[in-house]
Amino acid sequence: MTDERLVPESLPGAVPVRRASGLPTGDLLDTETITTDLATPRVALAVGAHPDDIEFGAGATLARWAAAGCHVHHLVLTDGSKGSWDPDADLGRLVRARKQECRNAASVLYGERGDTEGRVRFLEIVDGELVNDVDTRREVCRVIREVKPDVLLGHDPWRRYRLHPDHRAAGFLTLDALVAARDPHFAAELGIEPHRPTAVLLWEADLPNHVERSSRSDAAKVDALLCHISQLESTMGVGGDEGQGSGREALASRIAWQLAQHGAVAGIDAGEAFHLIDDL
Repeated sequence: MTDERLVPESLPGAVPVRRASGLPTGDLLDTETITTDLATPRVALAVGAHPDDIEFGAGATLARWAAAGCHVHHLVLTDGSKGSWDPDADLGRLVRARKQECRNAASVLYGERGDTEGRVRFLEIVDGELVNDVDTRREVCRVIREVKPDVLLGHDPWRRYRLHPDHRAAGFLTLDALVAARDPHFAAELGIEPHRPTAVLLWEADLPNHVERSSRSDAAKVDALLCHISQLESTMGVGGDEGQGSGREALASRIAWQLAQHGAVAGIDAGEAFHLIDDL
C-alpha cells in the first residue's frame, strides 16, 4: 500500500531543464518531469561513505525534516582515515576526531545537543577499502531493518565519471542492502523482521528527477559541514580559520550557489536535487 504521506508533488507538465556546469546534476532529458518535496517522513536513514558525505549530499533536507519532526539517523560506512593531506598525520587521532565531528554535525541537523539516542552509527571500514560484499551488505541490511526508515538516502552509484571508489561502493551497498532488508529470505539469520522503505533519494544524482526545497535550512547545512573541522582545508576549502569569519562566509556562499542551481532544476529558488526511486 502506498504511504500517502510520502507522495511527492508533481509540477504540472514538463519542467524546463537548466543544466549547471560543475554541479552533480547530470544530463536530464528535456521531457523529464521533476517532482518536489516528499511529505515529511516519520523516520529517515542516510547512508554515507565518509563522515561528511551525508551533510554534503542531503544536509539541508535532513535539517528541514528534523525540524518538522522526522527522526533522522546516520550510517557512516568508513572510518575516514584517509581524510588528511598531512603525510605525517596521526591516523588514529584523525579517526577519533572524524567520528566526533560526525556526531556534532548530526546534532546540528537534528537540532539537538549530543548523540544521546545513538542515531549516528559507524561501520568503521578502512577508508578507501569499502567493497560491496555479502558481509557488509548484511550489516547495512541490519541497520535498515532496525531503524525502519520511511525514506532511505545515499550516494547515486551510477553517477558518471565518479572517481572515489568508496562513493560508488556505498551507493551500491545501500541499494543492495535495501533489497535484502525488504525480502524475508535475505539475511534471515539476523532474526529481524524485513522492512521496505517507501522511497529512496540518491544524492549527487546522475539523472535528478526530484528536488527537496532548502528554504530556511541552508544555514544548518553550512553549520553542520563546519563541524568537520579536520576537513576544513582539504574538503571545505576554507583554510585554517576553523570556519569562522570569512571562511564561513565563503563556504556559505558556495553552498547557497549550489542550492540555487539544484533548485533551478525544478524551477524553485533553492533545493537539493536527488534521484527519487519510489517503486520499491
